[in-house]
Amino acid sequence: MQFKYPEILWGLLLLLIPILIHLFQLRRFKKTPFTNVKFLKQVVTESRKSSTLKKWLLLLARLGLLAALVIAFAQPFIANESALQEKETVFYLDNSFSMNGDIENGNLFKNTIQEFIKAIPKDQRFTLFTNNQVFKDVEIKDIQNDLLNLNVTSEQLGIAEIVLKGNTYFSNEAGIQKNLVLISDFQQRMGAIQKVDSISNVNITYIKPANNKIINTSIDSVFIGDRTNGTIELVAQLSTNSSEQTVPVSLFNEEVLIAKTAAKFDDIKNAEVRFTVNANDVILGKVALTDTGLDYDNQFYFNLDKKSKIKVLVISNTSADFLNRIYSNDEFTLTSSSLEQLNYSTIDNQDLVVFNEIQKIPNSLITAIKSFSTNGGTYVLIPAIDGDLNSYNELATLNNSRYVNAIVQEMAISTIKTEHPIFANVFDKNVTDFQFPKVKERFKITTKDPVAIDFQNKEPFLIGSNNAYFFAASINNDNSNFKNSPLIVPTFYNMGINSLKLLPLYASLRNQVEIELPITLQQDDIIKIANEKNEFIPQQRVLPKKVQINFIENPKEAGIYRIMHNDNTIRHISFNDNRKESELLYSQIPVENNNSSLSDFFLESQKNNAINEFWKWFAILALAFVLIETLLQRFLK
Repeated sequence: MQFKYPEILWGLLLLLIPILIHLFQLRRFKKTPFTNVKFLKQVVTESRKSSTLKKWLLLLARLGLLAALVIAFAQPFIANESALQEKETVFYLDNSFSMNGDIENGNLFKNTIQEFIKAIPKDQRFTLFTNNQVFKDVEIKDIQNDLLNLNVTSEQLGIAEIVLKGNTYFSNEAGIQKNLVLISDFQQRMGAIQKVDSISNVNITYIKPANNKIINTSIDSVFIGDRTNGTIELVAQLSTNSSEQTVPVSLFNEEVLIAKTAAKFDDIKNAEVRFTVNANDVILGKVALTDTGLDYDNQFYFNLDKKSKIKVLVISNTSADFLNRIYSNDEFTLTSSSLEQLNYSTIDNQDLVVFNEIQKIPNSLITAIKSFSTNGGTYVLIPAIDGDLNSYNELATLNNSRYVNAIVQEMAISTIKTEHPIFANVFDKNVTDFQFPKVKERFKITTKDPVAIDFQNKEPFLIGSNNAYFFAASINNDNSNFKNSPLIVPTFYNMGINSLKLLPLYASLRNQVEIELPITLQQDDIIKIANEKNEFIPQQRVLPKKVQINFIENPKEAGIYRIMHNDNTIRHISFNDNRKESELLYSQIPVENNNSSLSDFFLESQKNNAINEFWKWFAILALAFVLIETLLQRFLK
């Protein structure tokens, strides 16, 4: 037994007072002569014995009364060692999309909040943080309404991030027990649970709110398929963990239903649906379905605006018919000119300039290209077999590259860097069985720029990034069979596409997205992004002939947004939440750190922290001794 005020126990010394009074009787008996009667002597003897017993009982009652009072004021109690230790508790509540699924008895996220509010002690102070909010050093009454109005978000912290972030909310005082409680469904993409316990010196508890399996069907992506006879085929990819064989899928243009079909899932629970739309129509599209699982992945936004054509200028003294076939009229505006007939004033109006085997680039043209590149333009240099390296290097050195010398030796191309921006979306996997082209003569290039294509000896064949690309060899038919290779189309096509970052079919929230608008802004003009709910000004860089726009922190919500200039809508851009939340693959929680529910966790915490106080019982015992003394005085003669 322990005492809250042990110093009061010195009051037990007061027990000496009734003992001393009992031992040293202050009252003396007075002898009185009386007649010699034998029966009277017997009565006196019995009276003395009864009086002695009464005094002993009264002494014990008074000792018990004093002892009970002293112990009651010292406040005795029994508790575990941990119950007496000062504690800090930090809760992490996962409010990612995967927590917002429907289960048998309602919504998982809302049920978790209700259970937390109901189970946590009303007087407990704690800190609670989510993926995007923090409530520091509060009681449940302070944030109850905020929790009830809490929304899910596409943001998701990893396990290691949660532990590190949670540790920052604890004080630095020594001797405090720190408890971090993680409430989540613990998807595998959050990271391995077993690897984080040693990161922090806190007691970590994992609580998975429900073990019910969420049945979910998701629209994972939308892309453009075949283009034929003035039509475009839209393809939507879906996945499910349901046993349903088919799911109805709808296509909307704004709020108007324009097509409906059924997705039929294969053995691995994947499906594709296809819609055909007019290639000339402007479509602010949404592919939608209805299911009882997660809500956020039931809609997929995209838009088909009238595209701006990319302007390409080819400077060549030889035939460049292969570029005419690649840069077709539906996406590009191609202009060809010989070096002698080139109008320099048209260069600034282009998006891509291709030097096709120009033997020597004049200084005046180099100056114009430097200005063109500074203003956001892109150029490609294909050297001539007998090209002037000095003029080439005037441009190459701008990009940390240099043509060194000519090499007459047949060399095959052997490696395609699929991670390079030119080939980022071309190959599904690394290329190993490709029929690679060859060159007879080449130039050796030294560079710090990313290499897109390598020779067999690991020397670069094509280098470049951002707005400049350099070939190491002529690609005319006399020197190379590169023009006959399937590689030529994606190479030049993507260099053209990358020269003007056109609006994508859709973009993903929380990913860095960059687009370019071929418009000229006047001084103090800005581009705004808006939908029915929100409006914001994105990061933008104004160039003479176009505007570069970056989306990093905004927008926050999925949907179709208007790109506005002077209150006029000039384009649209669509954003969707990342679909990783829909995978629904979960980690195993260690048994020693696991609590089956929030209610069990708080019940166990209260049990471990319980302090059993006994002062009331000793107060009652003191009253009992008072009653006993009263009865002794009254009834015991």
